[in-house]
Amino acid sequence: NESKATGGGSAILPTPAIGGVGLMADYDAMAAIGFQNEGDGIWLIGGEGSHLGQSLWLREIHGREEGTPPPVDLAVERKNGEYVRALIIAGTANAVHDVSDGGLLVAITEMALVGGIGAQIDIELTAETAFGEDQGRYVVTAPAGVGVPGATLIGTVGSSSVGGVRLDDLREANLAFFRDWMED
Repeated sequence: NESKATGGGSAILPTPAIGGVGLMADYDAMAAIGFQNEGDGIWLIGGEGSHLGQSLWLREIHGREEGTPPPVDLAVERKNGEYVRALIIAGTANAVHDVSDGGLLVAITEMALVGGIGAQIDIELTAETAFGEDQGRYVVTAPAGVGVPGATLIGTVGSSSVGGVRLDDLREANLAFFRDWMED
């Protein structure tokens, strides 16, 4: 079980994996991962991040593996997950992404790349807010003017960039990583 992605021949970090299979009553009622419509509000469920320990940002940008990972609270995970599910069922949320590896800014960037639409972020992006990997958090989008009770409005879908970086540049950086990785 070795990977060349980390520089060749190094063991893959222990990673628990859980799979799930289910039936959807109405395929058309699902939420997508990519941004859907310019003008949609971008909402954060679960609060701003505050834990950078053992984060992807700390490891990849600063070359450090230190600190404790964010605490896990399964009750909060369940509560927020059920809330997101209810938003999808009600038709309020049209795009959803969990905040995990890389934190909030990575989740928003992935949503933008999949949807082909950028985002205007209207909160201060400290390192903790942008890259904290705190558990039980989700980014959801809802049509303009539709509120998401208990969530924080953090931005608006629309533009050709995320965090000041053009979508075309983000897409190219993503593709270049995979090209380089495949060639090694």
